[in-house]
Amino acid sequence: MRWRSLAAVLCILLLIMTVTAMAERVNTSSLAGLLWSTAKEEEDLLRKADPNDDSTAASVVNERDDELDGGFSSLDGMLQWAIGHSDPVKLKETAQDVQRLSLSELKKRQLEIKELMERLKMPSDAQLMQIALDDLNNSSLSLEDRHRALQELLVLVDPIDNANDLCKLGGLAVLIRELNHPDTDVRKFSAWILGEAGQNNPFVQKQILELGALMKLIKMVKSSYIEEAVKALYAVSALIRNNLAGQELFYAEAGDLMLQDLLSNSSIDIRLRRKAVFLVGDLVECQLENTHKAELPFLSDRLFLKSVVDLTASTDLDLQEKALVAVKNLLQLRATEALVLRDFCGLDGALERLRHQLEGLIQEEDRKDYAMDVETIRREVELIFHSKLREWQETKVPT
Repeated sequence: MRWRSLAAVLCILLLIMTVTAMAERVNTSSLAGLLWSTAKEEEDLLRKADPNDDSTAASVVNERDDELDGGFSSLDGMLQWAIGHSDPVKLKETAQDVQRLSLSELKKRQLEIKELMERLKMPSDAQLMQIALDDLNNSSLSLEDRHRALQELLVLVDPIDNANDLCKLGGLAVLIRELNHPDTDVRKFSAWILGEAGQNNPFVQKQILELGALMKLIKMVKSSYIEEAVKALYAVSALIRNNLAGQELFYAEAGDLMLQDLLSNSSIDIRLRRKAVFLVGDLVECQLENTHKAELPFLSDRLFLKSVVDLTASTDLDLQEKALVAVKNLLQLRATEALVLRDFCGLDGALERLRHQLEGLIQEEDRKDYAMDVETIRREVELIFHSKLREWQETKVPT
């Protein structure tokens, strides 16, 4: 290779010096190095700058677009960075030394640079997900490595773009297949990842539902392994929240019966009951927002209503809060009868007992704020309930 100017030679030498220093830093602390990326890889690279180097942090913010967050999209970008971060005096001194380097020596240094850049190169999230999926598709993979691959996917799938990429990579089908794995943790992680991927993501929700995962997840909620059941219910909630098509499929698969079983069985793990009643509140809220849809009969069923009201007597404040929100939403449905809530469900007495309980909790400094928030919801429920009772009474007044 023939260099056309001394400036080009200086750039190569500076790059050697800079990359060597970067490599040394990476060897001592993987969190302190600068990352190399190709243009087609991730557009958003995490910059891991030295927290004690304010000047470096300030300068990186002002770099050109091809030097995103500590990464460089081209060799030229890295060269420009090297020049901009060099001492002019040392640069001049180095120029004299460079003049004595032969062409073969420069070529050797260039190869060293490429090797160092390869060490600094980070795969994109999509590439990492593909690696994990390839591992899961390896039938001879050890159980430990299978767990590791799933744990990596759980972290990677959180950003919505990554969730979409997982879908394009065929990862959803792989995860749904893993729901049938004999190992409980594999099933747990698979359900968890599906829930993360589908959370507030209609595109991924649609794909998962079309692949038939909902029925399997509903069955998994009944698992004797509680961690599996909790993650399965989380996934179910994530797939049908604000998704009318998903909710219709949920009801077709007797999801309402599953909810009632969870709410009415006091021996069920508290986490499942919290998630179940939270889902009820969400489903009712969705029903209220879509007034053109007929109200579902099970939401006004007296046994179902009583199972929700009874949760306000729990000793778990979080569960009580979620139950109050669900009752508040249920009260706003046209089909919900205030008389049933009063006479069959005992809502009046439940609200009064909760008021006394919250009065005591408000006196405790560490629970005061939370208790006051719950009391605010309790009052809202009380107001809506009494208003609905008055409406019913007015309709019974003879004219």
